[in-house]
Amino acid sequence: MRDSTNVGTGTPPAGGRVTAPRGEGVMTNLLDQLSTWLVDHNLTGLLFVVLVFVTFAEAGLFFGFVLPGETALLLGGALTATGALPFWPFLVTAVVAAAAGDSLGYGVGHRYGSRVAGSRLGRRVGSKRWAAAGDFLGRNGGKSVFLARGQALLRALVPFLAGQARMPYGVFFRWNLAGAVVWAGGVVVLGHLFARSVSVLERVFGWFGLAVLVALVAALVVRHRRRAHLAPDAAGPGG
Repeated sequence: MRDSTNVGTGTPPAGGRVTAPRGEGVMTNLLDQLSTWLVDHNLTGLLFVVLVFVTFAEAGLFFGFVLPGETALLLGGALTATGALPFWPFLVTAVVAAAAGDSLGYGVGHRYGSRVAGSRLGRRVGSKRWAAAGDFLGRNGGKSVFLARGQALLRALVPFLAGQARMPYGVFFRWNLAGAVVWAGGVVVLGHLFARSVSVLERVFGWFGLAVLVALVAALVVRHRRRAHLAPDAAGPGG
């Protein structure tokens, strides 16, 4: 995979194939096969755009309730490790998209405010979630824009509420940019490092052990998200 691909630029080797060295594990081969399929079908550019759009739309268009942005960023980061996507362009674009999406959410909240909260979409969000996000914003001020990056519900609602509350845009922008760099950049790097190290984990734990480890992590993530959505009024300053 990595010895036959220009990882830094995302340029596939001759013939358009992204191949793995002998001895790679099952999960590594799955990433390789996905990368090869994307390259062979000329879909890497489209996937780049889709992943960046999901990141942008999480707060800007409230997509975070359907598909959290870190899902797209983790997948994109993993595919930069195989060479299917270019690392630095994807990283930079993801950070810009995350900051721009929150700025759009701020603008919508500033301009339309209670009309959106009282709309069908706002009612689907639920009064408890609006109240929890509003309380979080009230207790943390400008830094809430940064802290909200750690939780999908807050990440989707806080920029809108910051605009509705008429937070000075200069304050919002500083915390928004810092959060985008740390969150979007960090998640992309995490996905990239995971994909690069997964073959090592497979050799250490074996495929079955790695599958159990992934299942445990996934169960913890699902449990965390379920608790966050079932009890939004318990959201605290740390997200």
